[in-house]
Amino acid sequence: MSVLLEMKNIHKTFPGVKALDNVQLNVRAGEVHILLGENGAGKSTLMKILAGVYQADKGTIYIEGKQVDIKSPKDAQKHGIGIIFQEFNLIPHLSVAENIFFGRVPRFLSSIVNRKKLFEDTTRILNELQLDISPKTLVKDLGVAEQQMVEIAKAFSINSKILIMDEPTAALTEQEIDKLFERIHDLKKKGVGIIYISHRLEEFARIADRVTIMRDGRYVTTVDFDKSSIDELIGLMVGRSLEDKFPKDTTIKKGREILRVENLSTKDKLKKVSFSLHAGEILGISGLMGSGRTELARAIFGADPISEGQIYIDGEKVKINSPREAIERGISYLSEDRKKNGVALNLSIRENITMANLKVISSGGVINQKHEINTVEEFIKNLNIKTPSMEQKVKFLSGGNQQKVIIAKWLHTKAKIFIFDEPTRGIDVGAKIEVYQLINKLAREGNAVIIISSEMPEILGLSDRILVMNDGKCTAILDRKEATQEKVMYYATTGQ
Repeated sequence: MSVLLEMKNIHKTFPGVKALDNVQLNVRAGEVHILLGENGAGKSTLMKILAGVYQADKGTIYIEGKQVDIKSPKDAQKHGIGIIFQEFNLIPHLSVAENIFFGRVPRFLSSIVNRKKLFEDTTRILNELQLDISPKTLVKDLGVAEQQMVEIAKAFSINSKILIMDEPTAALTEQEIDKLFERIHDLKKKGVGIIYISHRLEEFARIADRVTIMRDGRYVTTVDFDKSSIDELIGLMVGRSLEDKFPKDTTIKKGREILRVENLSTKDKLKKVSFSLHAGEILGISGLMGSGRTELARAIFGADPISEGQIYIDGEKVKINSPREAIERGISYLSEDRKKNGVALNLSIRENITMANLKVISSGGVINQKHEINTVEEFIKNLNIKTPSMEQKVKFLSGGNQQKVIIAKWLHTKAKIFIFDEPTRGIDVGAKIEVYQLINKLAREGNAVIIISSEMPEILGLSDRILVMNDGKCTAILDRKEATQEKVMYYATTGQ
C-alpha cells in the first residue's frame, strides 16, 4: 500500500506544557491506523494539527508525497482530510442536514439554499449509515448517541481520503458500532486512510491494521496489530502492565436495602420499572440506545417527572421533585455527558468539588477558606487527581481526572446512592481501572452504586446484579453468576 500521509518531527507547546515532542506518524492508503495512548499522551493535539485546528511549532506534513501547509480546517478539507472530534462540533439550533453540510449547503445561483437537494443528500448519507433520523430534526433534540452519529455522517459527507476518528464509538450501542465498522471496511476498499483513536481496545481486532503508540507527548513505536497482543499494546501505552482490567472486589458484603423503586413510570419512556439496591451492592443497568437507561437515572434523581410509582430510601417512601431534593436525600448522579452536566469547565477544581455542598464549608453564609482548602486537598490526594494545583481549571484536565473531580463533588455531599451513567466514556484504560477501583471503594464503604454502561465487559465485570432494559421496561434482573453477554443481549433485544 502506498503512503498517504506522513507527519515528521511534529512539535507543539502550550503555555507551560510541551504537548508534542518530535512526534511522527505515517498512514497508508486503505488502512485503519490506530493512534493509541493514555489521556494526555498528545493524540488529539496531533490530530488537531492535521485537521488545521492547531498549527505545529515545528515539523512537516506530507500528503501523497507532497509537503502541505495546513493553516485552517478549510485547508484540511481542501487536502481531503476529515475529522470526527471527540467533543461534538455541532450547532444545536440547526437541523441535522444543516449541520452535516454546514458551509457547503447546495444553492441555487450561489445565494438561495436548495433545500430539496440538501435533504436528499442528507437522507442518502443517513441511509448509508442505516440511521433512522430525520434530516429536518434539530440537533438539540437528539440524544448523545444520535449526535455522535451525526458527527460521523458529517465527516463521511466530505468524501475524505484521510479520515480521523477520535473516539467515534464512545456514545454508541453495539448495533451502531457494527454499522460504523461496515462503513469503515467500505472506505478501506476505496483506499481511504483512517486514523482511529479509541480507548475500547477490544474493537481493534475488528478493524486495525497498524498501531502507533504515544506516551507523554512522544512517539513510542509503530507495530502491526496482528503481530501484537492487547496486553503488549497496553504495556507500551502506559509503561507498565495492567493485570486485571476489571478489579471487582467480590469480598464486599451486601447490607441493608437502601433504595427501592416500585412501578416507576414517566409520561414518555419508563413503564413500571421496579428494583431494589442494597448497601455494598453494584447494580449494572444494560440496554440498547433508547431503552430508557438514562431516563431511569434521571427520574430517580428528580431531573425528569415521575407519572406513576414510588421511591423508597432506607424504607421510607419519598417524593423527589428536583435534583436538589435528590441530593438532600443522599442521591448523586454522574451524567453521561460530563462536560455538559457534570463539571463547570471554566471553574477550578476547588470550586467544582465544593459547589454542590457549600454549607459544609460555610458559616453564616461565608466560606471558611481554610476548611475548603483542606477538604479539597484531601480529595485530590485520596482520588489521585493529577493536577499542578487545585486552582487549575477543570477544562484543562484529562477525561479521567475530570471524572474524579465529579466523584469528589458527590462524595463531598455525603451521598450514599451513587448513579454512574457511562462512567468511563472517553477515558483511557489506566484511568478506567482507577475509576473501577473508586466504585469498588464506594461499595466497600457501604454505599449503593448503580452503573449504566454501553460497554458489556464493564457491566459484566463490575456488577453484582444486572438490570436489563428494553423500550422503557425492565425485562430481566440477572445475578452476577448467571449473567452472560448472550443473556443480557437476549433480554435487551427481545423485550422478554
